[in-house]
Amino acid sequence: MSTKSFESDTLYFGDNLGWMAQWPDATVDLIYLDPPFNSNTDYNMIFGTGAQVRAYDDTWRWGNVAVQDRDLALSFGGRLAIVMNSLCQMLPETPMLTYLCHLAPRLCHMHRLLKDTGSLYLHCDDTAGHYIRILLDAVFGPHNYRNVITWRRATAHNNARRFGRITDFIFFYTKSEEYTWNGDSIIHKKTAAEIKKFYPSKDERGRYRSADLTGPMQKKSDGSPSTRPWQNYDVFSMGRGWAVPKVGKGDYADYIKENFIPNYDEIDGIHDRLDALDAAGLIHHPKEGKWPGLKRYAEADAAKPPQNLILSPTGFTNYNKGKGDEYLGYDTQKPEALLRQFIKVSSNPGDLVLDPYCGCGTTIRVCRDVEGTRNGKKDRRRFVGIDLTHIAISIVETDFQTKFGEPLRVRGAPEDMESARDLFTRNAFQFEAWAVAKVAGLTPNRKQTSDRGVDGRGYVVVDDRGGRELVLAQVKGGKNLKPADLRDFLGTMTSEGATLGIFVVMENALITPAIRAAAAKRTVTIMTKPYPQVQIFSIEDYFAGHRPTLPPLINPITNKPADMLGN
Repeated sequence: MSTKSFESDTLYFGDNLGWMAQWPDATVDLIYLDPPFNSNTDYNMIFGTGAQVRAYDDTWRWGNVAVQDRDLALSFGGRLAIVMNSLCQMLPETPMLTYLCHLAPRLCHMHRLLKDTGSLYLHCDDTAGHYIRILLDAVFGPHNYRNVITWRRATAHNNARRFGRITDFIFFYTKSEEYTWNGDSIIHKKTAAEIKKFYPSKDERGRYRSADLTGPMQKKSDGSPSTRPWQNYDVFSMGRGWAVPKVGKGDYADYIKENFIPNYDEIDGIHDRLDALDAAGLIHHPKEGKWPGLKRYAEADAAKPPQNLILSPTGFTNYNKGKGDEYLGYDTQKPEALLRQFIKVSSNPGDLVLDPYCGCGTTIRVCRDVEGTRNGKKDRRRFVGIDLTHIAISIVETDFQTKFGEPLRVRGAPEDMESARDLFTRNAFQFEAWAVAKVAGLTPNRKQTSDRGVDGRGYVVVDDRGGRELVLAQVKGGKNLKPADLRDFLGTMTSEGATLGIFVVMENALITPAIRAAAAKRTVTIMTKPYPQVQIFSIEDYFAGHRPTLPPLINPITNKPADMLGN
């Protein structure tokens, strides 16, 4: 396996399989992945959504790429080969099998990249989750499964003729038994209001609630101690039996021993434990009610360790409808609070976190933002992100610059004319997205649809009062620019209400003097300065250090005037 090093705090453009295959073993501390997984109404066709939609729109159809992924997965041998052969027989050449073949070899590389102390969190829904868990068992080993975490992403959802789907699932696996675990870092501490609400009673020791000292009896007993009356309480006659805490079988029993009854672990009999609890003032005798309760103090329950059910963080309900400062417009975007829990509990300051399906960059932002102490100094998590779409890359770059005031290093994007032509040959749509973001400085379209010659949009400031006007971009790639192209683009600008436009081609040789002259005749005056109504720009111009001449652009993240990243 190649040992080509990678750079941390970097975003890589391209197929994550190709990048991960180059990187050395045991170099990553934590992996979080949220691969495209949603289904459409057919429920058999798996599609990507959000940041991945255009890249994966045609992926989950059986073809040569799926065959290559399957054969690569089989080449790893062992349990994975057994599982893949079974899936191929069970789901022959279906979109679901295509999706699983895509994941399988990538999971193998993720396992290889993890250190022995490393962990992996895979986010999915119920469409393919049961198959994905089999793949994870095959790659990581069933003994390294830790949890399936249920995340309630909404409070309600209307799904026709089935129960509303409001939960996602995160599979938690580790590389070995010796994995990083900082559970105390995400313990939830109850607020004063919560303590008052859930611990309504109070004595000289503090607030408490009355916890149950009994449990249901499934059948008639033969007179065991749990059925016998204590004081004036005959719980057995009411279908109950005594259930008294015992050290080693409940955390609250340990709290009792440490704080109230030092020899509590030596008391075996149920009635003896009841007597000891009562003598220590730990039994609540109700004025009304059938049986007594155990005083469970708020102090002992003040902090709740991480659980495998996570409710939507405060302020994140209906997040996908545009609420919340984090929201970047992706339907599948996850809240930073959710990822923050995984990153804090399964990594340490200075550790490296990999997100191979980076999307809109939530993992990157959290890693950059989460600080801790290492060797007596403040440090944060390092990160590596990978994404297949330049749409996502451009938005993550802009968002990172906006939030942290520093550029984000990107690898794999065109850095010269040769690599730009290569991207255009391999994927014309991704070339368009890159050119719109980096050359024109605008926001690429999010959908690969008929766009009437519009490949990107942005807004510029046109007066001192903050007025703004629309700017459109069109990318022609390697095509010669004709007079009809310019006329059509001007017509689109008029119908869209755009004030300025940018035409991007590959080379200056594709722009005739007549076209340049025709474009130069049309100008627009903004704040006393004339601007070409349509600027014709080439990739050659970009690599020569030139940029379009525009009024101040509106930052799409903050919606305030600011130069776009890369201009």
